[in-house]
Amino acid sequence: MPTYAYVILVAGWLFWLTPFLRARQSEKPAKQLDRRAHWGILLVAVAFCLLWQGHFWERSPQPWRIALSLGLFLLAGLLSWTGTRALGRQWRIDAGLSVDHELITSGPYRFVRHPIYTSILCSLLGTGILVTPWWLLLSSLLLFIIGTEIRVRIEDHLLASQFGERFAKYQKRVPAYLPFPK
Repeated sequence: MPTYAYVILVAGWLFWLTPFLRARQSEKPAKQLDRRAHWGILLVAVAFCLLWQGHFWERSPQPWRIALSLGLFLLAGLLSWTGTRALGRQWRIDAGLSVDHELITSGPYRFVRHPIYTSILCSLLGTGILVTPWWLLLSSLLLFIIGTEIRVRIEDHLLASQFGERFAKYQKRVPAYLPFPK
């Protein structure tokens, strides 16, 4: 694999990761946590590990793969930057609610309820399209979707318990993490 492909990967991942490193999580303990969401995190991590199993260093990516990968990394970065900014101190790794939790529906949350998961999906696809054979990418994508669905359902349940009808209306109007299916 040519050096520029590695540069694309590193730059794409750094662009996506930077807002999370800069974000300040709430210092207040969560009033409600659901640790079952860790299973979703584990499945997503396994999905990312699968991407690197295909002897990627032995081949050069086609130009269309490079262009698509760049576009996906740009979208991933845009969503991670705007998503963490909209959440502010409410951003956390665990699925939980703080005492003063607010329902965020602005910024990228106008288009998807979980834009950070959309950004992770874009990073997975950006990486996979560049370095992974299709059969491994599809396996990885399946694991990613299962893990993300676990997290989305847990987080949606927490938000529904806090915001009731207001969240139910938001949930009906705005898709989870893919822009079109509701």
